[in-house]
Amino acid sequence: MTNNKRKICVVTGTRAEYGLLYWLMKYLNDAPDVHFQLVVTGMHLSAEFGLTYQQIEKDGFRIDKKVEILLSSDSTIGISKSMGLAMISMSEAFQELQPNLVVVLGDRFEMFACASVAMICRIPIAHIHGGEATEGLIDEPIRHSITKMSQLHFTATDAYRKRVIQLGEHPNRVFNFGSPGIDNVFKLPLLTKAELEASLNFNLDHPTALLTFHPVTLEIGTSAVQFEQLLQALDTFKDLKIIFTNPNSDTDGRVIIKMIDDYVRRNPEKACSFISLGQLRYLSALKYVSFVIGNSSSGLIEVPSFGIPTIDIGDRQKGRIRAESVIHCEPLLEDLIQSIKKASSSEFKEVANRAINPYGGAGASSKIADALKSVDLTDILKKSFHDL
Repeated sequence: MTNNKRKICVVTGTRAEYGLLYWLMKYLNDAPDVHFQLVVTGMHLSAEFGLTYQQIEKDGFRIDKKVEILLSSDSTIGISKSMGLAMISMSEAFQELQPNLVVVLGDRFEMFACASVAMICRIPIAHIHGGEATEGLIDEPIRHSITKMSQLHFTATDAYRKRVIQLGEHPNRVFNFGSPGIDNVFKLPLLTKAELEASLNFNLDHPTALLTFHPVTLEIGTSAVQFEQLLQALDTFKDLKIIFTNPNSDTDGRVIIKMIDDYVRRNPEKACSFISLGQLRYLSALKYVSFVIGNSSSGLIEVPSFGIPTIDIGDRQKGRIRAESVIHCEPLLEDLIQSIKKASSSEFKEVANRAINPYGGAGASSKIADALKSVDLTDILKKSFHDL
């Protein structure tokens, strides 16, 4: 029955990436002319990071392969070994599934390993969110490397499309449909405030910040120092409540997790923390919090669609296009305090409310799905460097 259908395999390794892919996966899964395959790996399979594969199954997706790669270490050597394990295990998964097309998103080491295997196996690769710049991350060269291994490209802005073409990719294979994650903002039925408070077991009766802070992977040993400055800044705002979400499995991520746990233990009325909020609770929280603070890409890509401020800290997202609603600040106490004051001001709230999201509106997921279903894969692996 499936022999005549195009086998499109989506690979996901983190909760944030799954959130961006959700509607694309749903369109492909429901398409009668597609044999949808799903490979789940990385943090999704780790108890430490919430076993988020369970949410994927709860959302109605059948997981074809669970690829265990995450070693119990966030050191550079631990992550390097995870990459090696990923390449071994992904090769076995692709050998079994025999997909016609592999879809990856972003710039993490799991996707680099996945794309490397697909390239060697001569499976065409479609890459989402290429062409972006994150100058504070090891992910920067990873993202561009995935671009060079891929045949189809779906960028989130026109500037990113031009950068992918600048990397030598043919314009006919580079599409700018916006970020697929924006579809969640317009299509997901979000929780009411009462439902969210009950789910979090946390009252939003004061101004509240949603905080996600990841390590800056090109900076060695800065995580604890920067995060301590942020916690001190939060302490100066006595009426401000905080919802923490834990960082990814990046180098030094466990240092931040321990500091979050200690802070919440000391301030149970002021703060709460979650390994993963999940897409529904995370986006619902954006309806009711005063601002988002940290260094997650979500603060730049999805949050502007809610008309609230984002405080983007440090260099992790340096180089990314940003809306007027985004305040950049250094991870220094005084700069953090001034940025929180600015984000809390009625003047800047008005700026954020009318800001235009440069990553687009609804509809990217369906456009990407249509392209994946219809693009001619004949001889797609044969490509030359496109000179400008």
